[in-house]
Amino acid sequence: MQASPSEIVFITSPLEAENAELIRSACGTRAELIYDPDLFPPTRYQGDHKGIDGFARTPEQEKRWRAHLARATILWDFPSGAPAKGGGLVLAPLVRWVQTTSSGVGTMVHGLGLADSDLIVTTARGVHADALAEFAMMCLLAHAKDLPRMISGQQARRWERYCGRDLVGATLLVIGAGQVGAQIGKVAKAFGLHVLALVNHKGPDRAAALNADAVYGPSELHHALGQADYVVLALPHTPQTERLIDARAFAAMRPGVALINIARGLVVDEDALITNLRSGHISFAGLDVATIEPLPDSSPLWSLPNVLISPHSASTAPSENRKIVKIFCGNLDAYLAGRPNDMVNTLDKKRRY
Repeated sequence: MQASPSEIVFITSPLEAENAELIRSACGTRAELIYDPDLFPPTRYQGDHKGIDGFARTPEQEKRWRAHLARATILWDFPSGAPAKGGGLVLAPLVRWVQTTSSGVGTMVHGLGLADSDLIVTTARGVHADALAEFAMMCLLAHAKDLPRMISGQQARRWERYCGRDLVGATLLVIGAGQVGAQIGKVAKAFGLHVLALVNHKGPDRAAALNADAVYGPSELHHALGQADYVVLALPHTPQTERLIDARAFAAMRPGVALINIARGLVVDEDALITNLRSGHISFAGLDVATIEPLPDSSPLWSLPNVLISPHSASTAPSENRKIVKIFCGNLDAYLAGRPNDMVNTLDKKRRY
C-alpha cells in the first residue's frame, strides 16, 4: 500500500480550475493538493486574488477552511480571515513555505511577525514586468501627446491643432533594479528614450542588465533626478525607501518633469507631490498606487487635471496567474527534491524584497 504524501499544498486564494490542475499535475504522487474553490470569495475581475469585500464563510465552510489549514505544509498565498497576529498562519502550524501572488510582500511579512522565522516565502517577482512596463509607457505617451487635451477636445467637438512632445531623445530615470525596471528600460529604448537607472548596488554589468545607458547609486539620487524628463518608480517599499521621493527630491527634478509610480504609495511624500503638481513643477503624474488605498474621496489627487489614477490595477493581466503557477511548479520540484536553494524568487525577509 502506497503511503500518503507528506507534503500538502493548499490553495488559499481564488485561482482558475485550469491553473489548479497544472499544480495538481506538478504534485503528482509526491504531494497532495487541496483545491476547494467553494471557500473562495467571488472575484471582481480576472486574476483577482482577494475577492469581493465583506465576504464571510458559512460556519460549515469555516470549519473546512480551518481543517485544510491545519493539514497544509505548503500554501498558495497567505490565508486571510484569521487572527491578526501571524495572519492565517496561526491556523496553519505545519506550513513551511508560502508562494505569494504579489511581489511586494516584504512589509506584510514583517507585519505578521515572520521576519525571523524559518518560513520560506517565494514571490511573484517578475510576473508583472510586462504589464507594468506597458502601463508606464502608456503614461509617458499620454503625457507627451497630451491625451487629456484630445479627450476634452473630442468631447467639446473642438478641432484645434496643437503641438505635442517627442519621446525620442527624452531622458527616462527608472528607480528600481528589478525585472520591472529592466523591462521598462527595454521598452523605453524601443521608443528612443535615453534610459537611466538608479539601484542599490551599481556595478559594471548593471547597465546592460537593466537596458540602461547609465546607472546610479543611492547617494546620487538627486543628481539623477535632475537629468530626467520622466521618472518611473519601480522600487520596493522598505524603511529605507519610505518617502524617498520627498520635497527635496522634487526640488531636484527639472521643471515640467512627469512622474509615474508603479511601486508603492509610501515611497512618495504625497503632500509634497500634490504641492508640486499644483505648482506645475511636476507637469504630470501617473499613479497606480497611493499612500492610503483605496484613495480617499477627499484626496486632491482625484480632481487635479494633471493626474492619471489607476486603482492599483496596472499589474493585472489575464496571463498573471499562469505565470505565477509556472514559478510555483518549478519551485515545487526543487522543494520536493530537497533543493530549497534552487528555488527562485525567494524573499529576503531581512531586506524585505
